[in-house]
Amino acid sequence: MTSTQDRPGVASAHDIAQMNRDYTMFSWSVQGASTPMVMTGGKGSHFTDGNGASWLDFSSQLINLNVGHQHPRMLDAIKKQVDTLCFAGPSFATEPRGLLGKKLAEVTGLSKAFFTLGGSEANENAIKMARLVTGRDKIITRYRSYHGATMGSMTASGDPRRWPVEPGVPGVVRVFDPYCYRCPFGKTPDSCGRECVSHIEEVIQMEGPASIAAILVEGITGSNGLLVPPDDYYPKLRALCDKYGILLITDEVMSGFGRTGKWVATQHWNILPDIITCAKGLTSGYMPLGAVIVNERVANYFEDHMLWGGLTYSGHPVSCAAGVENLAIYEEEHIFERVDELGAHLATRLEAMKAKYACVGDVRYKGLFSVLELVKDKATKEPLAPFNGTSPEMNALAGHIKGQQVYAYSRFNFLWVCPPLVITKEELDHGLDVYEEGLAKVDALLGAAG
Repeated sequence: MTSTQDRPGVASAHDIAQMNRDYTMFSWSVQGASTPMVMTGGKGSHFTDGNGASWLDFSSQLINLNVGHQHPRMLDAIKKQVDTLCFAGPSFATEPRGLLGKKLAEVTGLSKAFFTLGGSEANENAIKMARLVTGRDKIITRYRSYHGATMGSMTASGDPRRWPVEPGVPGVVRVFDPYCYRCPFGKTPDSCGRECVSHIEEVIQMEGPASIAAILVEGITGSNGLLVPPDDYYPKLRALCDKYGILLITDEVMSGFGRTGKWVATQHWNILPDIITCAKGLTSGYMPLGAVIVNERVANYFEDHMLWGGLTYSGHPVSCAAGVENLAIYEEEHIFERVDELGAHLATRLEAMKAKYACVGDVRYKGLFSVLELVKDKATKEPLAPFNGTSPEMNALAGHIKGQQVYAYSRFNFLWVCPPLVITKEELDHGLDVYEEGLAKVDALLGAAG
């Protein structure tokens, strides 16, 4: 007989947390130090914890819950597909798979999609495809990047989380980022000659152009500081790839599907990549799904060459049905227009914070994809927390925000603002007010220390 504790929906919050700790493992965690929050429900921009408290989700979970918690249209679409067909093997054709592939081709301007279960798998397969199509081995990526936790995607990342699993896969070459606030070339916007692109050409020449299959970059760098590139960065990078016959892969896992007010972030700069990888906002996290979307050249190559790749759950019908409905919601509920409107309001408030608080060194934003970069001193730009570390001030800030039941994403000396795209102006302002209270506390701590 099943005990009360073994039946879902009966155990206490404490028991649920303990059961998770005892029998499951958590990502990016020392397991013995894990203190997971229990989640029991959600609606719109809020979720409910195990004690019944409501939290404002200011990071859309992992910057993926774009249409918010428990959107009724998403729930209905998933239930309908479950009643029709729960699973079909990857060699079968299904209606949701076809519909989603067609829609992705339309909104990206590319040709075909290969479906995965997440962003890391998408990047793995994009790298594989680029090598197969070009017959070349090397992949150029950037230092301040994150492309996933599987071995190939982790190696392609510049993120320090790759260090413990190195050497990883061979053939990855890294270059510097368009990080205007901390330009690695010592330039300012007035003196810049776009060295963040020109040095890539020098790396290409030193590595051997005929050896480089692709350049893999995030549409807008996400978890390593949200770096919005200068307006001519992508046109110049596109031209550089064309010059040397190198494929341009843009990782839109975090920056895609409405987060910046466009289907994918690179549409802000009117360039067309050869391959786009995506996940997260593709289904708003309601079902696991990623995709590698390729142009006609790549698609045609595999018409008469083997695609050496496959996944048991590629094209999963329930995931694809969720994707179809999610993209329809973006259009029919005018989500991108909301992002433009709220994004402008968010930008105004972030710039005001930068002017008001001594600890805010820089703010960067595009739509509802934004970050505050925090410093101990605006003149020296000394980070509020060290690279790959934390500090008492950052801990105090995070603690204040959490104490006000706002769920936020902070890392190193960065604090993100990435709420669900359905958030109201009043909810957005409430979260930003909580941030400002925390920033005032940090300024006070820095003043006391000084």
